[in-house]
Amino acid sequence: MEKRSILHMIDPMPHNSPFDINMAMDAGFDVMMPYNNVKLESVHGLVQDAIFSRGPGGVKLTGVFIGGRNVGLAVDMMEAAKKAMVPPFEVSVFADPSGAYTTAAALVACVEKQLNEKHGKALKDCHGIVFGGTGAVGIVTGVIASLAGADITLTDHLSVDNAIAVANEYNARFGCKLKGTCASSEADKARLLKHADIIFCTAKAGIQVINRDSLEDATQLMVAGDVNAVPPLGIEGIKRGDMGVPLIHAVNSKDAVGIGALAVGNVKYQLQNLLLKLMLETEKPLYIDFRDAFAKAREL
Repeated sequence: MEKRSILHMIDPMPHNSPFDINMAMDAGFDVMMPYNNVKLESVHGLVQDAIFSRGPGGVKLTGVFIGGRNVGLAVDMMEAAKKAMVPPFEVSVFADPSGAYTTAAALVACVEKQLNEKHGKALKDCHGIVFGGTGAVGIVTGVIASLAGADITLTDHLSVDNAIAVANEYNARFGCKLKGTCASSEADKARLLKHADIIFCTAKAGIQVINRDSLEDATQLMVAGDVNAVPPLGIEGIKRGDMGVPLIHAVNSKDAVGIGALAVGNVKYQLQNLLLKLMLETEKPLYIDFRDAFAKAREL
């Protein structure tokens, strides 16, 4: 009997993401097996149960997906999964907590593309601000952009201490150079926007973070990307489908352009689908994290 492909979906949250289950089905997996409320110490045993039950041929049709909402925990779970492998009993592992890896990779890749096409600049030439920078997508956006050479500041809307703590944690994890600050007032935003070349808006859905008055304070802005698709959108003046459309309210920044949530989402969808398919197609097991996601997003 021909073996079917199985994706074991490990999640520390009470429920696995329906989005991820749908994506896995559309990518070609035959069976999605969800595990929720999984603790870090349980990952080793779950992975070894998965790899030893199918034989060397069957492991090629077996994968592990790590979800949840905590970026740091997903990193630790990925490491635990790696340590559980016993070659040739080894399967591919893909981590994408809250879709943060693929969303952030798509966002940074879109911004990078517009920087190059519209301004002849690279990320390494830029100072960037991540609004909503202490959430999952914001953290990964900051890490990716920082590792690509950008000078990145993460913002928290309530606490400078929290922003600095998050920046320090992920600098230690990945060797990036994130900074942290607070953006609780319009004055804070004006101060940050004045020196920003690029803006990543990754705040909660349905919250407008930057209005037209704030954008007038931006004097050197080149590209702004927003992942919020729920009205009101995160940055006033950016439409969901915009990709490199002039940012009309950034009147003091020459040729600034915006990128909307659906434009980013289109790349994110293609990216997650591609990475899931790679798990089924590869001869050698893959360990896919935000770095792999960003490399593929650049290609897309």
